[in-house]
Amino acid sequence: MTSPDTPEEMPPPCVGVDLGATLAKLVIRAPGEDLRFEFLSAANLQTLEERISEIGPGRIGMTGCGASTLEARLGLRAQRCVEFEAWGRGSRTLLRGQNADADAPYLLVSLGTGTSILRVEGDAVARLGGTALGGGTLLGLGVALTGCRSHEELCHLAEEGDRARVDLRVSDIYREGEIALPGETTAASFGNLARWLSPDREEGNEAPSQPADLAAAVMGLVGENVALLCCGLAAATGVSQLVYGGGSLHHNPVLASIIEDVSAGLGQTPLFLENGSFAGAVGALEQGSEA
Repeated sequence: MTSPDTPEEMPPPCVGVDLGATLAKLVIRAPGEDLRFEFLSAANLQTLEERISEIGPGRIGMTGCGASTLEARLGLRAQRCVEFEAWGRGSRTLLRGQNADADAPYLLVSLGTGTSILRVEGDAVARLGGTALGGGTLLGLGVALTGCRSHEELCHLAEEGDRARVDLRVSDIYREGEIALPGETTAASFGNLARWLSPDREEGNEAPSQPADLAAAVMGLVGENVALLCCGLAAATGVSQLVYGGGSLHHNPVLASIIEDVSAGLGQTPLFLENGSFAGAVGALEQGSEA
């Protein structure tokens, strides 16, 4: 029996892991502390193993495409969670933390390496669709077009760019009032560059874009198409609230602004999860804690 003067031993922390194609997201819950959120590279499993061993979790929940591989390497008994269910559960927890309505149906948009769109209502989670456009597209095209070597560098560069030097807008091809679309609407992503390549262009004209403009245009390509797809699915299913999360939005104000403008412009209510990259890990943490 513990004497009155001997402090009780604190239980070990619980950990939730969402191991995706690009990033490993960790959520740590220790007694008496707020949740802690950590990013690690999904490519370096040894570093991830060492970090989990350092934490010494009493319970661990895992989700994501790399969960089975990580569990085998760790040699720990983990609670494996279906990725979409973990995302749905974690998003509800994060929404409540923002004092947002987590009970009304909403579309949950996971902007990871690719993008998945889920309908969440209570405990029911169903995947409605998705697109291969996502963070992999952002970084892949960003590296190819600008030479950026990281997500953070690309996001910073995009803030300095002007998409109008790369994209073709409605106002570039129609006079005002000729068509029932706002002039700033994108008619063709990267279409302004295509026009510059025309054999009829004036000789000696320099390319209209700089690396920052290309970075901004990549954000526009992904953000506009993801938001348009989400709004179409929302309208078809009678859901008005779109909840966005995922690592692609981390420290990425340009992408978030594009998605917000398109979603709101099409009559939907966009909401961005705080710590939204970790929704799957939060759901895995909660399920693992109950095992």
